[in-house]
Amino acid sequence: MLGIKYLKTLGLITTALILQACGSEEQAAVSDVATQPQQTYEWKLVTAWPKNFPGLGNAPEVFAEKVEIMSAGRMKIRVYGDGELVPALEVFNAVSAGTAEIGHGAAYYWKGKAPEAQFFTALPFGMNGREMESWIQYGGGQELWDELYEPFNLIPLPGGNTGVQMGGWFNKEINSKEDFQGLKMRIPGLAQDVLTQLGGVPVNMPGSELFTSLQTGVIDATEFNGPYNDLAFGLWEVADYYYYPGWHEPGSVMEFLFNKEQFEALPADLQEIMRTAAEAASLDMTNEFTARNTISLQELVGNHGVELREFPDDLMIELNRISQGVIDELADLSPIGAKIHASYRDYETNVKEFHSVSEEAYTRARKL
Repeated sequence: MLGIKYLKTLGLITTALILQACGSEEQAAVSDVATQPQQTYEWKLVTAWPKNFPGLGNAPEVFAEKVEIMSAGRMKIRVYGDGELVPALEVFNAVSAGTAEIGHGAAYYWKGKAPEAQFFTALPFGMNGREMESWIQYGGGQELWDELYEPFNLIPLPGGNTGVQMGGWFNKEINSKEDFQGLKMRIPGLAQDVLTQLGGVPVNMPGSELFTSLQTGVIDATEFNGPYNDLAFGLWEVADYYYYPGWHEPGSVMEFLFNKEQFEALPADLQEIMRTAAEAASLDMTNEFTARNTISLQELVGNHGVELREFPDDLMIELNRISQGVIDELADLSPIGAKIHASYRDYETNVKEFHSVSEEAYTRARKL
């Protein structure tokens, strides 16, 4: 009996020693992996905004900071403002070609490359910011955006939202559509086509040129964003009237652009970090604009004596009529344009019905 017990005990001891040895080897292997140096990356992010410009320029900085923190320093991103590496309106080309790995701008700036991209910033009298974001994330918009940009070696993601913008700065009163005859106005996206049908002359230029162009008469009017950015540009010093609402940009989505080849070559965790940081920076911009626009409008009117004007109702009706035709024409450009248009319109119809008994109903009730 003693012999049997001895053998059993010896077997257990032997098994324990083997398991301990195996465990030590596994721990050593895990430890070796953990201590092995991981590849680090240094990427460039080019933007369509002046360096550190309030609101729009903050989003890429927030993104870069969050990526570096979440990656524990494995990914470092240097942000370049308009003109520091490439001009504002060359961001799309630069990222597509791999000159920079990431870009930040607005999709309607690239209408010369892909006219259908305008669906993914803002449409005149179209969906507002919250509706646009929900269509992109949950209504099939992102998949169509990816499909549109795939031939350009690009991956797009939402990069912020301005909310409803202002109608713009004018050096004469706007009382009817006739007041747009011959008017040279900086305005982007499909609103350029609307302005043309009104007899105006649309001008495409980056924000950094607006003050001087308005001051010297190169343009007669301009829109850019809202009170926060408009105050920063000092536009109140060179224009007489500040009009609202921003019929042309009811909730403009900014975008992050990623070079598709280089993005997909990253480890999976860094790809997810990039996506998460973009989402965080996008939400941060939306919240910042709501807060800063509120304060900035008070300053413009209260401290600088800005004359705030509302576009006349009959003019808004005419602008809306023209806008719907322009949007429908965009759908006829290509099969992908037709697909995006159908998706956008379907989602817009349904969300407007819901918001009529939620957001809009509450806004009316709050005024009672």
